[in-house]
Amino acid sequence: MRITDAARASKHVHDSCRRAQQREFHAALAPAADPRYAASLTPTLDLPHAAVAFGVAFLAGAINSVAGGGTLVSFPALIWLGLNSVTANATNTVAIWPGTVSSAWAYRREIRSADARFLAMILPSLLGGFSGAVLLRYTPTAMFDSMVPFLILFATLLFLVQEPIQRMLRTADAEAHRSTRWLAGGMLFQLCVGLYGGYFGAGIGILMLAALGILGLQDIHEMNSLKVIFGGAVNGIAAVYFIWARMVYWPYVLLMAIAAILGGYLGAGTARRMGQRAVRRIVIAIGIGMALSLFIRR
Repeated sequence: MRITDAARASKHVHDSCRRAQQREFHAALAPAADPRYAASLTPTLDLPHAAVAFGVAFLAGAINSVAGGGTLVSFPALIWLGLNSVTANATNTVAIWPGTVSSAWAYRREIRSADARFLAMILPSLLGGFSGAVLLRYTPTAMFDSMVPFLILFATLLFLVQEPIQRMLRTADAEAHRSTRWLAGGMLFQLCVGLYGGYFGAGIGILMLAALGILGLQDIHEMNSLKVIFGGAVNGIAAVYFIWARMVYWPYVLLMAIAAILGGYLGAGTARRMGQRAVRRIVIAIGIGMALSLFIRR
């Protein structure tokens, strides 16, 4: 009996030490004086978790290069893998951002031929992205959890009604999007998109495609090339802030970044072989599916 009691006591001490080490590990990842980011983190990255993270990041990179909306796959997956919603959002933003670099390279032909006036939308992208990232840091996790399914559904539905809105505003003619008035309106809209993207991230590509569609662009590949630039600005500055604020769970970042780069480059080639209608249907289906899955999970 004494041996058994000693073994139990030893196991209790061992478990206590292990829990203390995990708390220290989580505290090192979390922002100072804000321990909520440590909640629900997975302390180890085993093979099944790594395989899922790599797979969803590859798919997200490919989808982002095709039509946007890739984070509608990778962000919910990180939640299902055990991260809380705020940490998952920050981690996903940092991990998926390198995929925009490979997508930009793959779309270099379309970027060179795009109207240079639209590059003015980079400024509101940066301003909005930074503001949204700061706002996310001070949003309670429970509140953000309740908002996530609605944010995903909103982004998907906006993309779904893009063409009717475009017809209603009569911006599909060849000259409408060239006016300074519409460009100024587009910059204001992009500021809101940047704010949303820095705060949430998932679905930002869909919102930018909707904005470019409203401005009169119709070629999905030209729209994708601009979307890659604007999205890279929004997510890039948000990623820098998340890293500085220590909101990122690093064990997933490097693995997912490599996968997103591969998916982003290969996905752009796939986009050119797919019809515009098929691309849009894929994004809408993924967005609705992910929103429903998170509604059910609640």
